[in-house]
Amino acid sequence: MIKHKDHFHGSDLELIEKIYGIKKEEIVSFSANVNPLGISPKLSSDLADHIHCIETYPDRDYTDLKKSIASYASCDEKNIIVGNGSTELISLFIQVTAPKKALILGPTYSEYEREITLNGGRTSYYPLREENDFTLNVSDFIGRLTDDLDLIILCNPNNPTSSVLDTHEMRLILDSCKEHDIYVMIDETYVEFCDKESDITSVPLTSDYNNLIVLRGTSKFFAAPGLRLGYAVTGNEDILKEINQKKNPWMISSLAEEAGKIMFSDTDYIRATKDLIFSERKRLYKAFKDSKAYKPYYPHANFMLIQILDPDESSHTLFDRCIREKLMIRDCSTFPFLSDRYIRICFMNPSDNDRLLDVLLR
Repeated sequence: MIKHKDHFHGSDLELIEKIYGIKKEEIVSFSANVNPLGISPKLSSDLADHIHCIETYPDRDYTDLKKSIASYASCDEKNIIVGNGSTELISLFIQVTAPKKALILGPTYSEYEREITLNGGRTSYYPLREENDFTLNVSDFIGRLTDDLDLIILCNPNNPTSSVLDTHEMRLILDSCKEHDIYVMIDETYVEFCDKESDITSVPLTSDYNNLIVLRGTSKFFAAPGLRLGYAVTGNEDILKEINQKKNPWMISSLAEEAGKIMFSDTDYIRATKDLIFSERKRLYKAFKDSKAYKPYYPHANFMLIQILDPDESSHTLFDRCIREKLMIRDCSTFPFLSDRYIRICFMNPSDNDRLLDVLLR
């Protein structure tokens, strides 16, 4: 049995291999939230044809890559910044804006708080409530915004709750933040998995609000965490200028640049991913909802937060049971405002999902 301190992240397969004696290649990770289809077939077949790009430096302005992103994300290429994963862009944005006080919607990804703290700022959390199924009460949230706040951070869809804010709700928040002179950073790492992406993404709002930056990456939807390719969209010319001044001259490699241009154009892969996630999300949500041992919260992304109702089980016991079957789930006990009564799973291929259901629902 693992102890609470033996918490594992989705990327900790080597550690699990050491502790459990299971080869990491045999583990199906329901914790990493990565597209189960793997990388784009078009990328797999075409990238080798561009291997000689590593013989030269990348274009400093990444002009062609930005055009590909602009077409994919439906935005103006001049408003795009590319980076070494969205994590680097989070860091750069916080360095540039230097927030003294930030408000974060929680539970959520820990990197936001870390970056703010490293830059000398303070953070507080606005907690999503279980009694509201971890969805945001927008009017109450707006009522908590004050002039002493410099930044609010929203992950949309939120990790680990898989809850969302639609564009109407986001406009209400952005309008209020404009009144209080507050920057808004929205992390859309998982938005492409949403059923109605156009109703949720805030990328179009960057044309209307200069206090907004939207972050995205390729690690999850395009199953390419090792590529380290992220991008941000903002209509604030001053922010764009400052980030471009602070960033490294070549933020991503020539190979990542070529890979981005290929994967963003693979429409068959994009459609296949959405079809798979939509179908399995509906199926697994129903399976857990019909169970008396769990309470699933309606998922909008490619993962689902689940409350454990059985008093004899915990996130630790379920993690242990699953990993012994070479299935890795997310123990949510280390997320702010959660406990050992919660786990998170992502949606994988149907056969792997069936295996997980057999272990957790038996």
